[in-house]
Amino acid sequence: MSGRLEGKRVLITGTAGGQGAAAARLFVAEGAEVVGCDLDAERAEAVADDAGFTAFAPVDLADPDGAVAWVEDAVGVLGGIDVLYNNASATRVGPFEDVSWDDWRFTLHNELDLIFTVTRAAWEPLAAARGLIINTASVSAWRGAAFTEQAAHGAAKGGVLALTRHLAASGAKRGIRANSISPGLTVTPQIQEFLDDPSHPMHGMEAAHPLGRLGQPEDVARVALFLASDDAAYLNAIDIVVDGGQSVIV
Repeated sequence: MSGRLEGKRVLITGTAGGQGAAAARLFVAEGAEVVGCDLDAERAEAVADDAGFTAFAPVDLADPDGAVAWVEDAVGVLGGIDVLYNNASATRVGPFEDVSWDDWRFTLHNELDLIFTVTRAAWEPLAAARGLIINTASVSAWRGAAFTEQAAHGAAKGGVLALTRHLAASGAKRGIRANSISPGLTVTPQIQEFLDDPSHPMHGMEAAHPLGRLGQPEDVARVALFLASDDAAYLNAIDIVVDGGQSVIV
């Protein structure tokens, strides 16, 4: 590895699997000090022990008090924050006519609210370090989806896109930058149950993909690594779509 993140103090949410675990492993390998968290204590601890970083779990970031406690614990370990990677999320998808108020609130609470709770808690340490925020949005914020209906998910991730730009605006005077990543279909534990169903429409999306495959967590992690590195020091208020071109090639 090249040590692209040598000396950087990084907080990553949702490190028990998928994109969060891939990013934590890659960031550590590139020299960063990482503190992660997750609701799943057993998996979070296993990943952290294997990759060589600190993880706190279970942590419910959608609870403002839980978010503040985790950030304070992380700052206690690292001494500050150079990069906050808001990766964690939980969603409910399905036909719009079947979406309940509870489904709607659950998704917004666990995909948008928790970005506010964590970022608000980390704001002052980020300002002290003139730090960076990386938020996980989604291609669902950019387009509708018929293969798996996901109105609440798209609305929440659209909010993430907008919030990222406003964080960049609010943070400019404090030296804080904010960017986002919009993954396409990526093979994570959250979608594995759909892929396990041979009749699910996601298989059609995979067959029609311009590159012939779905994304892997490492594909997203490498983009996050670039954004967290000094190579991206002049990037601010942008969103990078990571979908192998599927959203623009027909």
